[in-house]
Amino acid sequence: MFGTQAHRIRHTHLFSADTYECSACGQEISKNDARCPRCGSTLQGEDYDPSWVEEAAMLDMILGDK
Repeated sequence: MFGTQAHRIRHTHLFSADTYECSACGQEISKNDARCPRCGSTLQGEDYDPSWVEEAAMLDMILGDK
């Protein structure tokens, strides 16, 4: 997989900082990494994963909000 191109997948969370993932291998990476430390892919661009919506829905369910 070394030498391929990939992108960062940004995971936004309600109560913690955003995390980033390599699209090629799934390794958690830094926002500023130019290359994935696991697979060596060049990281270009960013995709957004709206997983925070599920966290918000779970919080609403716990708090009983409708």
